[in-house]
Amino acid sequence: MKIISNQEEMVQEFENLVNLFDENCELEIKHTFEEKDDKITEQFIIQSGEKQKSHSFTYQLNEKDPLRRKSKRKRKSKIFLYDILSSYYKKTLPWGSLTGIRPTKLARDMIESGEVKENVISEVLEKEYKLSKNRAKLIPMILKNQKCIIRNDNLVDLYINIPICPSRCLYCSFISSELKRVKDKVDSYVDCLIKELNAVREIINKKAYIVRTIYIGGGTPSVLTASQLDKLLSAIKYPINEFTVECGRPDTITEEKLDTLKKHNVTRISINPQTFCEATLKRIGRNHKNSQVLKGYQMALERGFIVNMDIIAGLPGEKLGVFKRTINTLLDLNPENLTIHTLSIKNGALLKNENFKTDEDVVCRMIDYAQKVVLDKGYKPYYLYRQKHQLSGLENVGYYRDEHVCIFNIDSMEETNTVIACGAGAMSKRVFNNEKRIERLSNPKFIEDYITRLDEIIAKKKDFFS
Repeated sequence: MKIISNQEEMVQEFENLVNLFDENCELEIKHTFEEKDDKITEQFIIQSGEKQKSHSFTYQLNEKDPLRRKSKRKRKSKIFLYDILSSYYKKTLPWGSLTGIRPTKLARDMIESGEVKENVISEVLEKEYKLSKNRAKLIPMILKNQKCIIRNDNLVDLYINIPICPSRCLYCSFISSELKRVKDKVDSYVDCLIKELNAVREIINKKAYIVRTIYIGGGTPSVLTASQLDKLLSAIKYPINEFTVECGRPDTITEEKLDTLKKHNVTRISINPQTFCEATLKRIGRNHKNSQVLKGYQMALERGFIVNMDIIAGLPGEKLGVFKRTINTLLDLNPENLTIHTLSIKNGALLKNENFKTDEDVVCRMIDYAQKVVLDKGYKPYYLYRQKHQLSGLENVGYYRDEHVCIFNIDSMEETNTVIACGAGAMSKRVFNNEKRIERLSNPKFIEDYITRLDEIIAKKKDFFS
């Protein structure tokens, strides 16, 4: 694939869209953009081998605000290219011309700016942006269920990263170390986290921030021993109502660890089956059994935790029937939160090197089936995000029941609140709501670098939040 445009910032946008149609695309695309007053003309020249075809579009753009004007123009360009590619490849995409990871942000922006009325947003997304009917209907449902959004620059969410797992999943692309490789560094890592958390407390006090939620993710935080968890959690004292710790691997859950979480006022945990087919679990490098999922879940219920469970559509070797059994088992368990993921095969994943192939039509049917039965069961969708290299360009959706939304998930996915992030690979995001901008600060990705550079990390964080 070769893309040339006289609008440099559009090249990456076009590449992302083309990749959704064909990651091995060999087309050459030349794009030109001309603007005179409010009249805009765009031309795409598509070359395939010796064949070449030109497509021209002319339209009026009457937006005066420069930022919104630029945003609308980008959207138009992508819609034009989408139509060309859809005709060329003779296929449509579930999310149409949208390439970003947060489709709800576009819809909310259009509604809040007065560009589109709330009651017709699904129609506009389907007709103008070419979303499938299912996806277009999903967006307003999610917006309706995000009532907890509060845009306040003094409200922050605290994120803590534990980039360690018992084993590496075949599909995982996160910078996460296997426990056996870093076991001798875990105590030092916890000590460094506590030092960074103490520095963060100073920042919070100085800025008069209010901590809204806490989320400890990874990796698999529950690989830590009960005493390591106790030591870490003792350094986190904020009066909050939502405190999540991921216990994604059921084989890492013990009564002692759950009692430790409860002692420190953790309210919510994740127990992630990913699938209830044990042959698949073995294939993808997860060593737990279904019995451990059920045991961990029972222990969590006995202690009053809100529980989230994740599953993945499109795992290697799974057909629609196997996926249906997983969904139906999940619904029988009836956790407060569940998240339906579509498999994403990124460059860092072991699965990428295995030339994995799947029937993407079947994966679409998996996701459509999941959405139908989950909604029929009374769950409501409350957040959504997409990742690069997801099968069929699909999505991940979080559902809730009985008003148990995870506020952190909404805040972070919709980027409405500042996130102060600690640990290796953690990214802080400072949200300036009035100025409609976000600044980001990343910690070093690897545990060894994080430990050796901690003083530098803390200094940068203090400067970032000054």
